[in-house]
Amino acid sequence: MRGSSVSDATAWSNWAGNQHSTATVLRPTTVTEVVEQVRSAAEAGARIRPIGSGHSFTPVAVGDGSRMDLAGLAIDVQVDVDRRLVTVPAGMTLRQLNALLASHGLALPNLGDIDAQTVAGAISTGTHGTGAAYGGLATFVAALTLVTGTGEVLHCSADEHPDVFDAARISLGALGVLVEVTLRCVDAFVLRAHERPAVLDAVLADLPELIGTHDHVEFFWFPYSSQAQLKVNDRVPDDDRPLPRWRGWLDDDFLANTVFAGACRLGRAMPALVPTISAVSARALSERIYTGRSDTVFCTPRRVRFVEMEYALPRDALPEALDALRRIIDRLPFRVLFPVEVRFTAADQIWLSHSYGRESAYVALHQYVGMPYEPYFRAFEQVATELGGRPHWGKLHWRDAASLADAYPRWQDFQRIRTHLDPHHTFTTPHLTTLLG
Repeated sequence: MRGSSVSDATAWSNWAGNQHSTATVLRPTTVTEVVEQVRSAAEAGARIRPIGSGHSFTPVAVGDGSRMDLAGLAIDVQVDVDRRLVTVPAGMTLRQLNALLASHGLALPNLGDIDAQTVAGAISTGTHGTGAAYGGLATFVAALTLVTGTGEVLHCSADEHPDVFDAARISLGALGVLVEVTLRCVDAFVLRAHERPAVLDAVLADLPELIGTHDHVEFFWFPYSSQAQLKVNDRVPDDDRPLPRWRGWLDDDFLANTVFAGACRLGRAMPALVPTISAVSARALSERIYTGRSDTVFCTPRRVRFVEMEYALPRDALPEALDALRRIIDRLPFRVLFPVEVRFTAADQIWLSHSYGRESAYVALHQYVGMPYEPYFRAFEQVATELGGRPHWGKLHWRDAASLADAYPRWQDFQRIRTHLDPHHTFTTPHLTTLLG
C-alpha cells in the first residue's frame, strides 16, 4: 500500500482475550496517509479495519485485511473554552481526553466506568454511562471528520452532511476511518457519590423516584441473593468530601480488584461456593459518600478480566427482564460469578444508537474469564429480544442483520449511506457482514 508507517503482520487480542487476529498493521501519522492507504486498498480490492484500544468483546475490531492503528495520527488539538468545544484526534484515549479537558476547566457531561477506550472506538460502538437525562458519548459529538471508502475527507456536523453525521456517530467503523472528533463539553464539575448496599426489590420499587431525583443512577445485583449495590451521583458545587486515599485503595483497588479476583478464582475452582461468595461480596461493599472531579468518580479501575453482554431495553420493560433473568440464572448448569449491572440513558436520534427514539434501561451480564457463558448470555438475549432490546455493539451477542433491521427505524437509511461511502467494501469484515448484511 502507498504511504509509510506500515509494519509486518503482528498478532493482536482484545482486553478480555476472547478475540484474536494476525494482520499487517497500518500506522498512518497524517490524514494524507490515511487517504493514501484507503485508496490503495480500494484499488487493490483489499480491506482495512480501523482499531481502537481493544475494549470491545465482539469481533468488531477483527477483519480479514489490514488493521489501521490511529494512535500516532497527528491532529492538532483545539480547545475552545468559550464555546465549550474540543477537537481531538480520534485515536486519543478517554483518559487522555479527560486530563486535557480538566486542564482547561472543562469536562464531558457524562462518562462510562472505563476510560481506556479511544474516542473513535467509544463513540462508534455506542459507549454510554448512566443518567436519565443523558445520552451516550456519541450524543456529545458536535462534528467529525471521516475518510470514506473512496478516500474522500468528509467533514460532518448537524449543518454539514447531516445524514452522514447521524449515521457516522455510531457506525462500527463501517462507513470510513474517523480521524478527528469535535466534542461538546461543559464546565468542569464535581460529583457527590453515594454508594450503599440495598435490597433489589426495594431498589426496583424506588426506581422512578431515584431516576427522577438523582443525576446518575445505577445498581449491581448479586446473583443468588436479594442484595444489590446502589450508586447515585449528583452534581454539587464543592469538592468538600474527597475520598481518603486509604479508602479508595481499600474499596476500588483491594476489594473490587485484588480480593474479587481471588473470589472469582475460588468460585471457578469450586462452583458450589459461588452463592456464598456472592452474598459475601454484597456485604463487603459498605456504604460510602464522597466527592470528586467528575471523571474520577465516573471511571473506576477494572483489572479482573471478564466477558460481557449488554442489552438496551425500553425502560418500562426492566422489571420483566430482571424477573426472567433471575429464573435463567437459577436454572443454569453452572454458576455466575459477576454481578448484573443496570444503567439508564435518555433517548437520542443517532440512527444506530441503542437508545434511538426511546429512554432505555441497560442490563449488562458479565462472566469471569474461563467460565462458561454462552448459554447464560443466549438465554437472556432471547428474553431481551422479545422485549424489544437492542444489543450493545461492543458487547457479545448473536443477533444478525435480519433480526436487527426491525429494531432500528433508520436501518435502511444507514445501509444507503454505507453503500454510498464505502462502495468497494473496503471497511467490510466478516462480523460486519453478519451484523449489517
